[in-house]
Amino acid sequence: MIKKILVSQPKPASEKSPYYDIASKFDVELIFRPFIKVEGMSAKEFRTQKVSILDYTAIVFTSRHAIDHFFTLAKELRVSIPEDMKYFCVTETIALYIQKYVQYRKRKVFFGTTGRIDDLLPTMIKHKTEKYLVPMSDVHNDSLTLLLDSKKLNHKEVVMYKTVSNDFTPEEVENFDYDMLIFFSPSGIEALAKNFPNFEQGNIAIATFGPSTAKAAKEAGLRLDIEAPNEKYPSMTGALQHYLVMLDD
Repeated sequence: MIKKILVSQPKPASEKSPYYDIASKFDVELIFRPFIKVEGMSAKEFRTQKVSILDYTAIVFTSRHAIDHFFTLAKELRVSIPEDMKYFCVTETIALYIQKYVQYRKRKVFFGTTGRIDDLLPTMIKHKTEKYLVPMSDVHNDSLTLLLDSKKLNHKEVVMYKTVSNDFTPEEVENFDYDMLIFFSPSGIEALAKNFPNFEQGNIAIATFGPSTAKAAKEAGLRLDIEAPNEKYPSMTGALQHYLVMLDD
């Protein structure tokens, strides 16, 4: 029986989140507790990469984390971002977030609609004379680099923030009594192993989102009860609801 679920993400900002509907419908307690957190790099750490922000004419943002840490680092480095700098964002929401740091109307901002870099590529190709800088986390693969290379774009990926384990307190360890754990990244699986080196799954259900997360869970010897997205359920909440319905039958 599933009565208490740990969702390894921040608590939803909106009360209209499908997670709350699930909690009410199935009478389950949902605890939102990230297993990982993002930390910015220091100016000293950044300088070891030997990258000068002002050598580039356009910045590619894939998340709000990237925006926060780009502008924070630029300030720490005492780099004044030029008025004509262009910004390419994977979604409009991320593009609008730039307003936190610069006057949006004075900047040249472009954005995609799907949240995938592929959707942004046609716009980037139209501006193929730009020199693109892509702020990234230390946890990444080469897929974006290979994609931009394939389009012969002038680009450089640079690490500006780090994904680290959001360690559990002794009290949280003692009260770790969940019936299900939901993970959204391989880093979350690594954090579980770090915080609970003697973790035994037993009857605890494990849900993962994304193929890389599922792969990390299996390699860690965990039994997967939910793998999302899939053909029927593109979201974690959809897959979770289906699983809980099946348990009730």
